[in-house]
Amino acid sequence: MAESSNQRSSQGLPSDPRPDPAGSGKAQRKTPPSVIGVLGGIASGKSQVARALAGSQGICIDADKLAREALESAPVVELLRTHFGAEVLDRDGHPDRAALARRVFSDPHARRQLESWTHPLVRDRILAAMEDARRAGRLPIVLDVPLLLENDDKHGLARKCDALIYVDVDRAERERRARTIRNWEPGELAQREAAQWSQQEKRRWATHVIPNSGDLLELTAAVEALRGELKLN
Repeated sequence: MAESSNQRSSQGLPSDPRPDPAGSGKAQRKTPPSVIGVLGGIASGKSQVARALAGSQGICIDADKLAREALESAPVVELLRTHFGAEVLDRDGHPDRAALARRVFSDPHARRQLESWTHPLVRDRILAAMEDARRAGRLPIVLDVPLLLENDDKHGLARKCDALIYVDVDRAERERRARTIRNWEPGELAQREAAQWSQQEKRRWATHVIPNSGDLLELTAAVEALRGELKLN
């Protein structure tokens, strides 16, 4: 279900997403954005688009990679063992991501617990990486951060973005990719996205939309066109 304006305001985001949301006539950009956020559904290709937007001069901050590192940290592993039990760990004592996903996506309380352990660690690492990139002149900084909008009240990252790019892929194609590439079971994508804002709402917040239902050549051309529009070339 889409968030209401009051819900968005309570989360620290403006009630009106953008003065010029995607789909209307955008004013000509005069300077390239320093920080870009990438939005979209699961299996839409957000990471691929984020890396391409960053190019060789910028930097792509991959929150999933940072989350895996946080999950493997000794304090979080101990919390998993204490609160969830050995069934979410593999035989070597490392987090079993598949078992953990089954647990937290079927139990909202468990998901909130896990997020309370990992999200602060990931947030601090993202902010540190952004600061390092600015000092090194690595621009644009592209944020590949799941729940970028949903958790903005906690990390404030969406409000740091000069542009928000929505990667547009229809539900059927994303379902196909999740099954064939990630080996997910039917319905797993819907279960995981139940904790997120609707795709309509994410698109509404976007300043730009990039399609990714075709092949790699089409995506490459679309990203290059957007880089030109954003003056990143």
